[in-house]
Amino acid sequence: MDSIKISTAQFEHKSADKSYNLSVIESLSQKAAAEGSNVIAFHECSITGYTFARHLSKSAMLELAEFIPSGPSLLKLIGIAKQHDMILLAGLFEKDKNDNIYKAYVCVDKNGLVAKYRKLHPFINPYITPGESYCVFDIHGWKCGILICYDNNIIENVRATRLLGADIIFMPHVTMCTPSTRPGAGFVDPKLWDNRDADPTSLRLEFDGMKGRAWLMKWLPARAYDNGIYVVFSNPIGRDDNQLKNGCSMIIDPFGDVIAECRSFDNSFTTAIITPEKLIQAGGYRYIQARKPELYKDIIGQKHTPVQNVAWLS
Repeated sequence: MDSIKISTAQFEHKSADKSYNLSVIESLSQKAAAEGSNVIAFHECSITGYTFARHLSKSAMLELAEFIPSGPSLLKLIGIAKQHDMILLAGLFEKDKNDNIYKAYVCVDKNGLVAKYRKLHPFINPYITPGESYCVFDIHGWKCGILICYDNNIIENVRATRLLGADIIFMPHVTMCTPSTRPGAGFVDPKLWDNRDADPTSLRLEFDGMKGRAWLMKWLPARAYDNGIYVVFSNPIGRDDNQLKNGCSMIIDPFGDVIAECRSFDNSFTTAIITPEKLIQAGGYRYIQARKPELYKDIIGQKHTPVQNVAWLS
């Protein structure tokens, strides 16, 4: 495999305004391509917006969702990819012919749809159907996977995607700055965002503390380190409906080191050169070789009923 240049973006999306969101995706993609990036990744539901959908009826969700790959947003993404000869990854709500609704994330290039993944653990809206499979695909000779937001908190999903061959996992999110039982969690006051130019320090302290980045650093680098993979994390910045999101889109290498990160409050992207030698040098490569699946295959695969607490969404 040759080295590849990947960008991960953050921007303040507008709820249900696909035209605006796609215009930002186009602008950031153009800038990344001009800097030599082969790939740019955007956050979960970057095309449609996210948190506002928690109150939508099924009919409203069906109106918002699109068919893949024939929907207008996909055609627009493919057009952007073709214009700039690069690969784009972005998220939206998908529907099928039976009126099932999914949280989807797609990869496109100048020739069309490369890959589609449906979130395994959706919860923003009760009418969303969970996906049922993992996704591994090729980008410039690299094996890549996708896991959306909460999917990454279930560690088996990351390991399974790695065992299917993924060396890079794209992890689009809309996360942080929400209530939780963990110490230090909670919403960030929107007034801090409105006053960010006059007082950036107060906002940065909230975004970087346990409400935001400090929590992310408890677990995200471990996913890369334990599995010996590159992680491409994307997250919005600014207002998401009545909440704030803190961005910090980043790329983490197989050693668990952050090698690129967005640190502004602006619509922006950061870029890293992904090199193959780290995949074998990192400890995760050795750990995977040393596994003894016969000891725990029946433990990991035992029957259980999934339970997920989403009370904060109400």
